[in-house]
Amino acid sequence: MPTLCRPAVAVPEHTISMAETLALARRLHAAHPQLGLVLRLIENTGVRERHLVRPIAETLIHPGFEARNAVYEEEAKARVPEVVRTALGSADIGSRDIDAIFFVSCTGFLMPSLTAWMINNLGFRNDTRQIPIAQLGCAAGGAAINRACDFCLAYPEANALIVACEFCSLCYQPTDTGVGSLLSNGLFGDAVAAAVVRGDGGVGVRLERNSSYLVPDTEEWICYAVKATGFHFQLDKRVPTTMAMLAPALHTLAASHGWDASALDFYIIHAGGPRILEDLRQILGVEASAFRHSRGTLTDYGNIASAVVLDSLRRMFDEDSLPDRAQGVIAGFGPGITAETCVGTWSA
Repeated sequence: MPTLCRPAVAVPEHTISMAETLALARRLHAAHPQLGLVLRLIENTGVRERHLVRPIAETLIHPGFEARNAVYEEEAKARVPEVVRTALGSADIGSRDIDAIFFVSCTGFLMPSLTAWMINNLGFRNDTRQIPIAQLGCAAGGAAINRACDFCLAYPEANALIVACEFCSLCYQPTDTGVGSLLSNGLFGDAVAAAVVRGDGGVGVRLERNSSYLVPDTEEWICYAVKATGFHFQLDKRVPTTMAMLAPALHTLAASHGWDASALDFYIIHAGGPRILEDLRQILGVEASAFRHSRGTLTDYGNIASAVVLDSLRRMFDEDSLPDRAQGVIAGFGPGITAETCVGTWSA
């Protein structure tokens, strides 16, 4: 079975704390009729600090979509190589051993994809498959793991590289003042992550079964309005209630593998927000500590979109407390409303 090796994660050097975020909201939106609600929602996220590719003073200035996308390309090319090299080292392979690159991002746009630049500049073979995934939002981290697993099942001796590059701060829109938009301004952060899925060998999570699930008629709950000024993130107030709709998919996947989703040894869950984590915890009937890695990502970095599951996995690797053959689930949630989930066993 394919093995998901230890992820590498890097966050930018510029930071903004919860206190600074609240003070900024008070200053920029002093006359907002629902400011009190917005402040409470941001405080309730539990996000202690977020990392940004540019200082907050620069982030607040919108120079136009073209300039924003140029920053995205510049920062991606500066920051992706480090995490790629670290992820390859953790998997004990080199760049020429990679047969496919899955690049996921929803915060900038390049064509050709950054995969072409990586092949030309980071030592990958010219016949490496390029598989960019651009429109799954936060679910793309889980989707990339699943598709990399499928690739390695089709080609059992192959190796796949996953790269998640999310600069959510570059999607800040100063004219968007809806409650969902203002909450997002205090929730999302920037990060780059990478991980290798090996078709043979490696240490980590052996990927055994995966699934995709779409909640019908929820396309507009999480979406982008694409305008002259770029991507305008839209978040429906019903999104925090989606776990009741998505949890059955986790139960179905686990049951199809002969497991009980409420009795697993590890849970790597997309930390979209505290309500999502708490609702899913209650539905599954597990202890709060079961989601400690996801909560750690949310607290330290905020919602880093598709990179969340990779950072939560990294925390599990770092803790190094699981016994061999421990059973668990990885789940990414995003626009659609979509769930990308897989189950696997820990292989030490």
